[in-house]
Amino acid sequence: MKDEGSKKIWHYRNDDEKQMAEYIIGLEKSALEKWFNGDVSGYAGLWSKRSFTYFDAVEPKRIEQFEDMAALLKRVEGKLKAENFEVRDPRVQFGQDMAVLTYQLFSQTNLVDVDYNCIEVFQKEGDGEWYVIHSTWSIIRPMDMDFSVFKSKEIV
Repeated sequence: MKDEGSKKIWHYRNDDEKQMAEYIIGLEKSALEKWFNGDVSGYAGLWSKRSFTYFDAVEPKRIEQFEDMAALLKRVEGKLKAENFEVRDPRVQFGQDMAVLTYQLFSQTNLVDVDYNCIEVFQKEGDGEWYVIHSTWSIIRPMDMDFSVFKSKEIV
């Protein structure tokens, strides 16, 4: 990592790693595009069916497996639309057959406006594809968030 003034620039070790990072970031952005158009299939296809856990600001406990996400997906399917969203500062760190994607997500939706710190842990599985095995969506500065202002009670 290099510091240019107050902005830090992340450098990948080589072109292959940079291309793989761009691929993983692309997977996430594709899932987000669908998500913010009410289509949960992007994340349903990106999350591992073999090994998956999930933390979210609106869920009181860790979700332990993909099958348990069905209720969340049903609550959101067709309902969530983004007026605007932005992925900021995505960065991928690599291990052997694993990668950690971190970024900040700023979203304005028809249901609630929330800014998240996002952590997606990817693992290359037996079919050679990358899947998220753990996902955490935590609110940036939760002390500033008023959860009583949900625009719709349908997903809470």
